[in-house]
Amino acid sequence: MIVRSAAFIKSATQPDHYPPGNRPEILLAGRSNVGKSSFINSILNRKNIAHTSGQPGKTQTLNFYLVNDELHLVDVPGYGYARVSKTERAAFAVMIDEYLRTRSQLKLVILLVDLRHKPTDDDIQMFEYLAAYDIPTVVVGTKMDKVAKTQRRKHEKRILETLNISEGQFLPYSSTTKENIDIIYDLIDQVLEGEK
Repeated sequence: MIVRSAAFIKSATQPDHYPPGNRPEILLAGRSNVGKSSFINSILNRKNIAHTSGQPGKTQTLNFYLVNDELHLVDVPGYGYARVSKTERAAFAVMIDEYLRTRSQLKLVILLVDLRHKPTDDDIQMFEYLAAYDIPTVVVGTKMDKVAKTQRRKHEKRILETLNISEGQFLPYSSTTKENIDIIYDLIDQVLEGEK
């Protein structure tokens, strides 16, 4: 995939706010501060299309980005941020659950986890939740550049074992160096090919 155009188009909290049309969608999920905004900026080759924030828990809506006029990337609120109230967390859960259950355009979820750390209980719960809905999911280990090359395999193995996934479902990635971006683009191309 070559990114020719990318734009933030809208935020939504319920189905009648979602963008119209049948473009395929890829959902990006992960903990607050896992680097979702950096990931979006990196793969779309835009500096600030997604606003990175020093304050985790900032995203409170489903944010839709239109790529090449043929695909939506959908950013959802990060989970696991302690300062977000229980009421807000419950509202996020309902919003995401509704999207996952009702959105036929959803073709793939990219679940971001921090390569430096063992997946949290929240990460495990999210992965199992996606599996329960039978949604194709790829796990991406972010912040790969912050892990020494000699240590990467050990960190990858820990994630594979904790989430009980195969090598084919996991990919380490660095938003800084863009290492493995070609594989991310291949995943997106596969989604688009499946729609033809």
